[in-house]
Amino acid sequence: MAESVPGSSSRAHLSETPPKVIDSQADMSELVDTLQGLPIEPPSLYIDLEGINLSRQGTIAILQVFVRPSGQTYLIDVKELQDKSFSTRGEKGLTFKDILESESIPKVFFDVRNDSDALYSHFKIHLGGIQDLQLMELATRTFSRRCVNGLSKCIERDAPFSYTERNAWMQSKERGLRLFAPERGGSYEVFTQRPLPDDIIYYCANDVQVLPRLWTQYNKKLTSVWKEKVWDASRDRVKLSQSPTFDGKGRHMALGPKGW
Repeated sequence: MAESVPGSSSRAHLSETPPKVIDSQADMSELVDTLQGLPIEPPSLYIDLEGINLSRQGTIAILQVFVRPSGQTYLIDVKELQDKSFSTRGEKGLTFKDILESESIPKVFFDVRNDSDALYSHFKIHLGGIQDLQLMELATRTFSRRCVNGLSKCIERDAPFSYTERNAWMQSKERGLRLFAPERGGSYEVFTQRPLPDDIIYYCANDVQVLPRLWTQYNKKLTSVWKEKVWDASRDRVKLSQSPTFDGKGRHMALGPKGW
């Protein structure tokens, strides 16, 4: 398996286990086996993607997976592995594509739409078993559900962080933004730089490591009726993202599901 990325006190992160970069078929094969047979309640797999203009028009550079039972974060180097990220078989016979498409293996994303668009358009992956955290937050509200919140706002309002953890997350976020955000003088091309800068590795890791904390916060507030609505709306988002006319940019992306 790939070596862990060394941590440092200046790069605090939310998991005690340093992230691992997966950049070979051998690593990918071993990872696929690791991701099988995990608990499904709460979900074990939390996923995020990074790239340049992440969509059907752009590219995927990195896919992050946080495995809740082990506390391990994996950064799959999609730029390097390309379709082998999804087609490499483990010794148990499955591929990562099989896991992503399985309806019986829950995967948690935050706003799955553009991620699904990119995965479907570039690698023909039909995501299944998706719980969308953005929709979970919306479903917990006792006030207007007209507009969804972004991840940063959800973390600021709802993540059960200690003071130290919150500062560490914010500092990691800021270091990453300075490298890739054009308005901060950065460039999204940094996600394609190899080897990946440590600040990008920890930015990616921290973003996905916070998702299970939010899932726990929101899940305990949801009734069974709303949980089913979240499942249905998550499936609808995946289906919409695969449509020929899907546009992942614009004010319409801020609107919640109709009828909510």
